[in-house]
Amino acid sequence: MDEEEGKNELQPVKTNQSIADSFSVPREIVFVIITCMSQFITQANVGICLSPLDIVGAHFGLSNGPELAWFLAGYSLTVGTFILVFGRCGDLFGYRRMFVIGFLWLSLWSLVAGLSVYSNHILFIFARVLQGLGPAMLLPNGLAILGATYAPGRKKDMIFALFGATAPNGAIIGAVFASIFSEFAWWPWTYWSMAIVSVVCAGIGYLVIEPIRHSRPTDNIFVSLDIPGAFTGITGLVLVNIAWNQAPAVTWAEPYVIVLLILGALFIAAFFVVEFKYAKHPLIPFHAFSTDVSYVLACVATGWGCFGTWIFYSWRFLLDTRGISPLLASAQFSPPCISGLVASCVTGILMSRIRPALIMCMSLTAFTLGTILITIAPVHQTYWALTFVSLVIIPWGMDMSFPAATLMLSNAVKREHQGLAASLVTTVVNYSISLSLGFAGTVESQIVQGDSPEERLRGYRSALYFAIGLGGLGLGISVLYTARSYMKSPRSSSSSGSSSSSKTAA
Repeated sequence: MDEEEGKNELQPVKTNQSIADSFSVPREIVFVIITCMSQFITQANVGICLSPLDIVGAHFGLSNGPELAWFLAGYSLTVGTFILVFGRCGDLFGYRRMFVIGFLWLSLWSLVAGLSVYSNHILFIFARVLQGLGPAMLLPNGLAILGATYAPGRKKDMIFALFGATAPNGAIIGAVFASIFSEFAWWPWTYWSMAIVSVVCAGIGYLVIEPIRHSRPTDNIFVSLDIPGAFTGITGLVLVNIAWNQAPAVTWAEPYVIVLLILGALFIAAFFVVEFKYAKHPLIPFHAFSTDVSYVLACVATGWGCFGTWIFYSWRFLLDTRGISPLLASAQFSPPCISGLVASCVTGILMSRIRPALIMCMSLTAFTLGTILITIAPVHQTYWALTFVSLVIIPWGMDMSFPAATLMLSNAVKREHQGLAASLVTTVVNYSISLSLGFAGTVESQIVQGDSPEERLRGYRSALYFAIGLGGLGLGISVLYTARSYMKSPRSSSSSGSSSSSKTAA
């Protein structure tokens, strides 16, 4: 950022005064909308993949479920693995700058994803993987912009809840437009329209978001960004994820799959060595974490892993087993738009009234129950029975877990590490979605004995049973964490929420 712009930068909020107080009402509305678009666009890129999955797969000659899963898993992989690095980049180079670059990067690779229609599925998956780097820039820096702009209080809580509410709406609206383009026009226009929208968002974001003063690196960039830690950590996570998501497609008998898994484990081990022993500015300051962090991240990983499996195989159930069109499936997936908005508003109210651990319990209950309902739904049963109820319940898991987890991590780490909380939660959310698809695909591939509709249904349900297990595990962990929090501090009041709000302002 140049010197003249640096003089005009605003300081992050550290008191009850809000930077947003200087905004006019129209500007504040546009500011909130464009910042929330980072979450909306992230999830829209999930929706645009799921609804036309069979149409795009047929174009590339793919019909195998584990191969099709890469269309979603590849995207979630890079979103999850790069968030912490790009969050650190925002701290060093400016949140607005990284936010705008994120939209422009997403636009570029959305364009390439559409152009892959003239090539093959390898280019398409490659473009989907690189698309994920855009949201990896958008999410942590969008959250940082909101956190630095608003002072602690109910308004800030509600805006963060609104940020979460855009997730299901983004996924559904993305699915609807992808269905329309795929059925009535040409599927590449799904990605070309995403490129256009991303450029527009980048321009509006540059105009309405104030540059906020960022940390000036006291060391060289190599040290400040913790490049050795970033390299070993990202490489390890990517290799492990590739191994698990590729194995269902080619089987574990392929030697390179085992080699990738072993190399990934070695790189992850090297990451811990670098972070604990050598990093001057560690990407993840493990010394600052209490045991509470492990509970929270375990709840997030299992809950969103359950969700990732649920959303992929629910779409497969509707499109393949029930045989409905992508547009009708998108319409049937519309209840989360309203249910998610209600869940976010309720969460915004509850966060200042009850313990976040209780909200996390409710979230894991919703994830598990919603998955159970779609798993046991008969093929020819009316949509308005179990399927509809599942779609109403699941958003409560999404929109209660993210703010609750961010708040719980905020309580568990020191003031100087508050910025890490949201980035760490978002990392676990997206990486869990991607990795769980690999686990579920392995379960599916071991169960299915043919390619008949009955066998495919068996495979889908076996994967969903795995998701139920993940959700149940997370629910058990959340109950243990809640009981532990009450034993540590028996008094239950809104103080647990309000005290954390003051911490997150730092």
